[in-house]
Amino acid sequence: MNLNRPVALRLVQICLVLLLLWGGRALAEPSYGFAVLGSLKYGPDFKHFDYVNPNAPKGGRLRLWYNGNFDSLNPFILKGHWAAGSNPFGVDGRLLTFETLMIGSGDEEDSYYGLIAGGVELPDDGQSITFNLRPEARWHDGSGITADDVVFSFDTLKAKGHPVYRVLFKDVTGAEVLGPRKVRFNFAKGVLTRDLPATVAAMPVLSKVWYTANDFTKTTMTPPMGSGPYRVEKVDPGRSITYVLVDDHWGRDLAVYRGRNNFRRITWDYYRDRDIALESLFAGKIDFREDFTSRNWATKYDNVPAVKDGRLIKEVLPDQNPSGFQAFFLNTRRAKFADRRVRRAIGLVFDFEWTNKNLFYGLYQRTYSIFQNSDMEAAAAPQGAELALLEPWRKELPGEVFGPVYRAPKTNGSGNIRSQLRQAKKLLAAAGWKIQNGKLINGAGEAFDIEFLSYGKAFERIVMPYIRNLEKLGISARFRLVEPAQYQRRIQDFDFDITTFRNSSSLTPGLSLRSAWGSKTADMIGGRNYTGLKSPAVDDLIERIIQAKSREELRYATHALDRVIMWTHNLVPQWFKASHTIAYWDLFGRPAIKPKYARGVLDTWWWDPAKAAKLGRN
Repeated sequence: MNLNRPVALRLVQICLVLLLLWGGRALAEPSYGFAVLGSLKYGPDFKHFDYVNPNAPKGGRLRLWYNGNFDSLNPFILKGHWAAGSNPFGVDGRLLTFETLMIGSGDEEDSYYGLIAGGVELPDDGQSITFNLRPEARWHDGSGITADDVVFSFDTLKAKGHPVYRVLFKDVTGAEVLGPRKVRFNFAKGVLTRDLPATVAAMPVLSKVWYTANDFTKTTMTPPMGSGPYRVEKVDPGRSITYVLVDDHWGRDLAVYRGRNNFRRITWDYYRDRDIALESLFAGKIDFREDFTSRNWATKYDNVPAVKDGRLIKEVLPDQNPSGFQAFFLNTRRAKFADRRVRRAIGLVFDFEWTNKNLFYGLYQRTYSIFQNSDMEAAAAPQGAELALLEPWRKELPGEVFGPVYRAPKTNGSGNIRSQLRQAKKLLAAAGWKIQNGKLINGAGEAFDIEFLSYGKAFERIVMPYIRNLEKLGISARFRLVEPAQYQRRIQDFDFDITTFRNSSSLTPGLSLRSAWGSKTADMIGGRNYTGLKSPAVDDLIERIIQAKSREELRYATHALDRVIMWTHNLVPQWFKASHTIAYWDLFGRPAIKPKYARGVLDTWWWDPAKAAKLGRN
């Protein structure tokens, strides 16, 4: 069939339009990265991140410690106690043997650069994201990473993985293979998808072949097939795990990896006692330690000979990250904590000032925000856009939400808290509790008792003075120390009264807030809504944060959420410090620049053979 020129040209134009609108999506040009809010710091031809030494040597070893034990190398399911270096949910959040489609930098708030995926396509309608996988991306057995692996990873994690994945992927409707190395994730229609591209970009990619032969739902001490810069070299179950650098790792020369992953071996030895772990540092059995115990930091280092002569270095690094939120979490699923007045009374008698003075050597500050140490903290009384977010919920929320910002009651540090005790007794009486024979009882004659659950003995000295104050209210309280595995099971089943948690906080909070505070996760076994908070207002504010299109909108919404959660009194806030207190043997080289939002030790330091020779550590 012959077509005249105008008709042929028109058909070409129609085809082009159809291609551009294929699937209802405007196709985007492939990019090397994207930012959730704002723009990328590094251009498409960047050679390495600013905070690394691109010529850092590879070699040597790093010996670290971890508290407790482990019984599984499968970090993606609820079962088991995961090993250090393979825990995506821990404070450290390390996955040394697995990789993600894209990776963030340590000096930006919310940027992602290509890792397994060399290119990414984000259409204008925001309803999908497409990844183009690098042809050189390989599993440790040398086989290529394919789009089938990526789709398998998504389907498996969402259907069978840890409950957190179901929350994170709630609005990701599916993943589809577009070619051997091209995959698209589709998002729920009508849902603003600011966080979803980052959520799938940060998804760990699993080997379909390996997990076809091995049951994904079971714990295992066999290292799963990975693609990361390290592989598991040696495992002593519950006691030690060693990772070794993959010599021919496919991505070692990528800009996002250059100058990083410099240690030949990384070992975590497990200790059930923090004090014994500290003595192991002094004895040279551990190379590096961040100390989270103020008493140790203030009293146990300076008289150590190695510290005096400079072989063991004690240092404070600034921490510009949001400090996270550490608190005593009250399990409001328990009837005794259902009344907000009761929870407030319990919080009133925790004497932080005395604790900081007598136990912490004045090294900490009181926490007062779930976004501590950031511009996302609530400040002053709500007004303007922040107040507008709260107004629809005025009838549901405590009146304090609309007044001055939350601050915990402050004492003079003397240990005399008569004023707080009087207030607490009035609140308990108003809630229907009364003293009878020295015990606090309710109308049904039930005594008020509290168990503080912990797997770390170090917290006992902190909790015991708190218990003594609670006993002055007629409350029978005790500290219960259990094994880490039992602790994890009890927390997963919400079988606790009060326990301590530390919720880390993202630089750009979003979907993870659903897991931490959302109503739908309050009864999800293994979920992270530890207090059991159920509040339509909180749910709405979380969605406002997820939908924020600018930093300004984000701040208004986080300020509002912060004040609502703090005034629930579901939590008794503890303490924070905006720094890393670290000690390490003089064995290492390090870049001139520290990453703004990371410690950088595991990631950017390197073994210095000359320094090691001086210490006889070669």
